[in-house]
Amino acid sequence: MKPHAVAMLFRAVALAEAGSWLLLLGGMFVKYVGDSERGVQIFGPVHGGVFVLYLVVTAVAWRVLRWDLRTTVLALVASVPPLATIWFDRWATRTGALPVPVPEPEPTPAS
Repeated sequence: MKPHAVAMLFRAVALAEAGSWLLLLGGMFVKYVGDSERGVQIFGPVHGGVFVLYLVVTAVAWRVLRWDLRTTVLALVASVPPLATIWFDRWATRTGALPVPVPEPEPTPAS
């Protein structure tokens, strides 16, 4: 896999992991404030699946992007607190651990 493709995949899964956390937290709120477990029953497995996918994509990123141990551990730890994967994505982009896609120049029209 190409590094830019892995970086884009990692970003997408990190965002999905954060979003699934929000959905699960909403389901937990309804469970404990309201009287329905339906949100947790739906969003619990969704979050679990996205969480496992995030771990797999992190392992792929470690190999393809040649992350050091510190970056890899931070990525894994970021999967535990809600929304921390977004923080990690920003940190990794800022430090160069996640390459930023370079826009291709637009072709010039023929004269």
